[in-house]
Amino acid sequence: MIFDMKTGLIIFIGAVIVFAALLILRMGQRNQKWEWEEHTKHNRQLIESVTQMNRGTWSERDLILELLKNGFNSGALFHDLYLKKYNGRYTQIDLILATKVGLIVFEVKDYGGWIFGKGNQNQWTQVLAYGRDKYRFYNPVQQNAGHIKELRKQSEQFGKLPMFSVIVFYGDCNLRDISFIPNGTYVTTAHRVLDVVYTIINNNPPANYADKHEVIRILANAVQNGADAESRKHHAESVKDMLGKACVFD
Repeated sequence: MIFDMKTGLIIFIGAVIVFAALLILRMGQRNQKWEWEEHTKHNRQLIESVTQMNRGTWSERDLILELLKNGFNSGALFHDLYLKKYNGRYTQIDLILATKVGLIVFEVKDYGGWIFGKGNQNQWTQVLAYGRDKYRFYNPVQQNAGHIKELRKQSEQFGKLPMFSVIVFYGDCNLRDISFIPNGTYVTTAHRVLDVVYTIINNNPPANYADKHEVIRILANAVQNGADAESRKHHAESVKDMLGKACVFD
């Protein structure tokens, strides 16, 4: 009888301990879920201070979030811009950061594998599956140089304003052989992009903004153009004409 009472007491205490442990675990899971939801909500609010969640790619929005979390003002960031060209078509720019030294113009790429390319080549190469698959894509250095060229046509001030080109590769990629990159242009993976931004800001003199209101107006108008379906359609046609179909080669 004594043995039975002791056994029952041990079982009861064990059950209480297990129940308490499960309760603590459950509470911890709820707290983690709440913290994750709050973290996600905060990140969303930060991104939406610059752009809409349905514009651009996740990589572009991730770059916006990283810049904001590192102290850059939302009012200095312009995302998914559509600049109207003389022929009525549009050129699309992923992101522009206005800084004290000038405009940093970002071209964001989502690629995996090994990346090979030279600044003076029309096409770069992406290598996958340890060399078995190779893809060509339009040289992003030349692509972003074209964006800056169109930016400079927007006004007399834009023609003189310092502008820096930054190509950012997201995804599991390795920049294997990138060379002949012109001055004022930087090619980087996502985890080094802040190093590039600070290098630009710390190693260049302050820019002479003759009219900051004009800069904001032109860039904000280009962002607004991106909300127009017709603008996006014209841009898609321009890209199709320029690149043709993607090709695989051995």
